[in-house]
Amino acid sequence: MNDTPGWTSPGSAPSDDQDGSRVPRPAPADANGSAPQWSKDQPPAGQWSPPTDRTPAPPRPPVRGQGWGGPPPNPHWGRPPAAKPGVIPLRPLGVGEILDGSVKTLRTYWRTVLTISVTVAVISQIAHILAQRYLVPAAPAANPDATPAEVLEQSLDSAQSSLIGLGPALLVTLMASVACAALLTVVISRAVLGRPVSLGSAWQEARPRLLQLIGLTLLLAALTAGVVLTGVLPGLLIGGAPGAALILLGGFGGLAVAAWLIIRYSLASPALMLERQGVIPSLKRSAKLVQGSWWRICGITLLTQLLIFVFSMIIAIPFTIIGIAADGDGFSGLLSGSATTFGWTFLIITGIGGVITSAITYPISAGVTVLLYVDQRIRREALDLELARAAGLPGYGPTPGDQTVGG
Repeated sequence: MNDTPGWTSPGSAPSDDQDGSRVPRPAPADANGSAPQWSKDQPPAGQWSPPTDRTPAPPRPPVRGQGWGGPPPNPHWGRPPAAKPGVIPLRPLGVGEILDGSVKTLRTYWRTVLTISVTVAVISQIAHILAQRYLVPAAPAANPDATPAEVLEQSLDSAQSSLIGLGPALLVTLMASVACAALLTVVISRAVLGRPVSLGSAWQEARPRLLQLIGLTLLLAALTAGVVLTGVLPGLLIGGAPGAALILLGGFGGLAVAAWLIIRYSLASPALMLERQGVIPSLKRSAKLVQGSWWRICGITLLTQLLIFVFSMIIAIPFTIIGIAADGDGFSGLLSGSATTFGWTFLIITGIGGVITSAITYPISAGVTVLLYVDQRIRREALDLELARAAGLPGYGPTPGDQTVGG
């Protein structure tokens, strides 16, 4: 016979062996004389307390198709989300996050960013328009009786004259682009921390580094040009058909080495601006950050430039067509095959398209470069912890005094 007391359902009325406290009272001995299993010393009614340690719940059965101990259906379950005080999460970034961070910087801080990029674009386009109008010679009329060699020689002479005429405009554009990159680097570094920056404070931060940044830009341009010239120089010295073949091979080799150098030193500009280093230490710093990630950085850079090129064509082609249609002299020259000289109407309309294109593409290009620098430092040097402290996030220690990424 089972002599243990039974369970009663919750909320039932007290029976003969229970009082209102739900505590069963000792039962009398049964007919066989078995003693009850209840102790004589029972606690008073109403003084039961819940247990301090609860029995843990049994583990959930595995999901169909997933064994015990396997990964969860979502690998991010149980992983705390990365801190995101600004335009990017503070963790290693993907390609989409780098591009999205550049666009988000432009969208969030559009007043400061567009003020910088539009000003630089207007200066560059004015210099380009003036050079095209007064320094670049008109394109010569096509000669239908010319031999292919004469056509090639005429095209080379025209390209050389145009390049010489555009030299001052290219120099002005280079200086304006360097200033734009310096200012945008400061803005983007603050955007990573979620802190806005005014144009005056960005200029005050970037001004001491402008000369060094100009020197770095000129040094990189001279280095790449010297590499390409070294590749084609033997062919130029030999001449003839063997020289032409050697120029072709040397040119491809020089371009390949120049591309390798451009990617290797692509992070030198943000390193100079944000870490406040000199020209040569910034080049070494970029080489160290790029080492082992050359192909990844090259792919992201090429993708960015391809997107910028497509966007530029989308804007430039309609403005060029409108400019040709609005400029009667240039349009008639194209139809007749005579010397083509476009007037102010064409130059102004295409210049407006150039301003729109540059105002959008400058921040995107600068943003990708700076965010690539931040991403490499997060992957190699745990910069995300320093950025979280600089942003004042709780749990990362005291906030340092420096408010920039490289500090």
